[in-house]
Amino acid sequence: MENRKKVAFYTLGCKLNFSETSTIARNFQDEGFDRVEFEEVADIYVINTCSVTENADKQFKQVVKKALKNNNKAFVAAVGCYAQLKPEELAAVDGVDLVLGATEKFKITDYINDLSKNDMGEVHSCEISEADFYVGSYSIGDRTRAFLKVQDGCDYKCTYCTIPLARGISRSDTLQNVLQNAKEISAQNIREIVLTGVNIGDYGKGEFGNKKHEHTFYELVQELDKVEGIERLRISSIEPNLLRNET
Repeated sequence: MENRKKVAFYTLGCKLNFSETSTIARNFQDEGFDRVEFEEVADIYVINTCSVTENADKQFKQVVKKALKNNNKAFVAAVGCYAQLKPEELAAVDGVDLVLGATEKFKITDYINDLSKNDMGEVHSCEISEADFYVGSYSIGDRTRAFLKVQDGCDYKCTYCTIPLARGISRSDTLQNVLQNAKEISAQNIREIVLTGVNIGDYGKGEFGNKKHEHTFYELVQELDKVEGIERLRISSIEPNLLRNET
């Protein structure tokens, strides 16, 4: 019988991170890996990091220790916002083998097979200006509700916020793709969807710096309301200045 490698995941931060972790996990399963709980022995531990909380560094190190306590020979990979902002710092944490930035995290299975243990973690990061394309994601099988990513990045330049530096410019999934993902969620008998993103009220901006809104957030909600089987839509945080009267 084939000895399939086991992979486990830990998510720090927001609902958007949860949706992306779930999609990354499915990518691993498509490549022949078995997903196990983080508390179990695994060959690979993937940690989706957060940069918003004050204790991001401390939390990350604690999770790495948990992983290595389960299996001190396992590979540990860091992805997410903190991995984009401070890749070298994460790579220097004892036990970390791979750090992937904003444009690389969904390609993680391309890196894992060639990974080897070194004193310093391997880093694949980018200039945040390169993060101008969109990768859709949604959670499924983790909870009774699904987190559906519809938008990523932010064009605001708030001095207190690192998210634009971690995720890049505002860009959205196409209406067609969002509806297809919603139908796939419904097919799994999940009846509630939480719409997630960095700035979901800015939904409609395209990839590669296209600032024209192809659709509005209101139009998105109207179309999602027509998806058979979905009984409830929830909206995560939204900027009120982006709402229109009809919304």
